[in-house]
Amino acid sequence: MDESQELVSVLVPLRNEERNVAGLIESLKKISYKQIEIILMDDQSSDETHSLLHKSIEEDARFTVMKGKHLERGWIGKVHACQQLSKQAAGRYLLFLDADVRVEADIVQKSIFLLKKFDSNLLTGFARFPVSPFLAKLLVPMQHFFVFFHLPNVISNYTCKPSFTAAHGGFLFFERGAYDAIAGHASVKNSLLDDVHIARAMKKRGFKVTIANITESVTCHMYHSNREVWNGFLKNIYIGLGRSPSLVLFISLFYGIFYFLPLPLAFGGLVYGTWMWLVPLLLVSLQTICIDLAARQEKSHFLLITIAVPVFISLMFSSMLKSIKGQGYEWKGRIYK
Repeated sequence: MDESQELVSVLVPLRNEERNVAGLIESLKKISYKQIEIILMDDQSSDETHSLLHKSIEEDARFTVMKGKHLERGWIGKVHACQQLSKQAAGRYLLFLDADVRVEADIVQKSIFLLKKFDSNLLTGFARFPVSPFLAKLLVPMQHFFVFFHLPNVISNYTCKPSFTAAHGGFLFFERGAYDAIAGHASVKNSLLDDVHIARAMKKRGFKVTIANITESVTCHMYHSNREVWNGFLKNIYIGLGRSPSLVLFISLFYGIFYFLPLPLAFGGLVYGTWMWLVPLLLVSLQTICIDLAARQEKSHFLLITIAVPVFISLMFSSMLKSIKGQGYEWKGRIYK
């Protein structure tokens, strides 16, 4: 794969990420692409993020550390941080990463290759998600499940239909001209679901978005506690459904019938010796195994899918009720409505 000489800007916002700093910098230092600048922004952290950044970077001239401005009215924190980063970037391409993401050394070369291969303006994808907390084992792998099962990639990748869009904010690789044409992250400044909404904004302007399987090259350690898992999904899920109560009800019935009901049905089959009652559970398990293999998830995850579904349904209703009551969602020490 020929290495391009075009400058790539790797941009990472960090807010109270002291536990991720060392691993992040170690990963970024291994990037083998030569024409690169790495800009890290401390977004008003109250922990040791800033000092740890300088300590970990040492004398590597590719890195720049900047201090973020105070959050402006009408902006979501991470979106505000990404917009500031983009203003400092000089690259022909912009790669936005989250602080909990780790990449392989050749990630930039692969990203440029795929962007050019598919004549695309934005490359995104869902990383491999190693998980520890129990809620993470249930919910995090379902992100791959939704994309593989519910989103026809042929329509998503080969058309500019905004309704067929998925994206993950932990990995967004933009062609700079297209990013600037939509006003960058300012186009989604008040969105908690900024990754999906910025991908939709790209498509609305006629730019092509490609979702790739990046699990071999990108790893994301998303959550470290059950509380983080719950709050992380809570802030996104109802917004991702367009704040539609009817859609919450429909998805709850769909998943309840097709992905939870097979479990009690299988138990009934074992009790009464009606082996055909086990078939739905076997089909659900087979489908989940295929997706988990493609996404490089834990091989045992398929055993949890029927347990994950009622948790997922509870999460949807909790997120919906928070929105209806106007309580707002908490993330990174900030409250958003």
